[in-house]
Amino acid sequence: MRIAVHGASGFTGSLIVAELARRDLSPILVGRDETRLRAVAARTGVPDAEIRVAILDDTAALAAAFADSDAVVNAAGPFTLWGEPVVRAAIAARGHYIDTTGEPGYLHTILSTYDEPAKQAGVAVVPAVTDDGVPGDLIAALTAARLDAPLREVRIADLRRPGAASRGTARSMAAIAVLDQVEYRDRTWQSANASATTLSEPGEPDPVSVTPLALPGVYTIPRHLDTPIVRGVIRTEMGEIFAGLGGDVAETIPEIPDADALAASRWLVLAEATGVDGSRARGWVSGFDPYAATAVIAVEAARRLALDGAPAGTLAPAQAFDAASFLDHLATTGVHWQVEELTSV
Repeated sequence: MRIAVHGASGFTGSLIVAELARRDLSPILVGRDETRLRAVAARTGVPDAEIRVAILDDTAALAAAFADSDAVVNAAGPFTLWGEPVVRAAIAARGHYIDTTGEPGYLHTILSTYDEPAKQAGVAVVPAVTDDGVPGDLIAALTAARLDAPLREVRIADLRRPGAASRGTARSMAAIAVLDQVEYRDRTWQSANASATTLSEPGEPDPVSVTPLALPGVYTIPRHLDTPIVRGVIRTEMGEIFAGLGGDVAETIPEIPDADALAASRWLVLAEATGVDGSRARGWVSGFDPYAATAVIAVEAARRLALDGAPAGTLAPAQAFDAASFLDHLATTGVHWQVEELTSV
């Protein structure tokens, strides 16, 4: 199985290469700097990995770099600036495509723009394959399945605490310019109520303050759940940190975060589903080191697409993968997930 990693010399890309090597899968390292790519190959234990140099301005060269791969993983952000040429090249090469974007506007663009081209090429395009994008979408599907009544609303929450972040993450947040306060309401995407609110975090006695944000699930969940409302929120202190990562601030962040700080960084994505009869359920997925988790998630997603395939077109994670099976795989790497029914309101 051959998986092409675009942006392999970056921090997240190199983690994905290392995870591919750990799982005895064959990475193809793609980027613009051969010296950096060879350094990553040596550092990650695959010194004989194939290296292919291609730049974004040369779609034909990018497509040739992806031509004989089973799937393409794009880890080179900010995706708002640099992502679409890679999607087009992967589709031209007729390869399944995933990326590690956390940029909501870009995610929406890919899902809405490239569905028909992907269908014509017979490939799956699954963006936002990250520590929040995949677990959030999958746990929302499993949580909603616990209700017998039709859905009234789904809320998805990113409850991570402040921790280590890479320069690439900071650049992606800066590329957004302002936090995307959008929600799915009345079967379309509209501006969200920007006021903060609170919710209960599993295992914690006090509610936490959360702020509206178009998490990936705001755009992916309506593709597979029949619900009139999907709202996204993030822990308020994290929203404030992301909002401050503009302009030159992003360039002051280290390219590679401190290893100890990464290991201690806990992430938690929670989904709450409410039925029209007032019935409620919630589920959550949690783990440590969001970058290592993203590498595991991206490699497993690419492996499943290459091995099992998926419907052609742009897909939410729950459309591409069996939710419980995927989360069960993550559980073997230290991730915890759970779904519970709540008392009706």
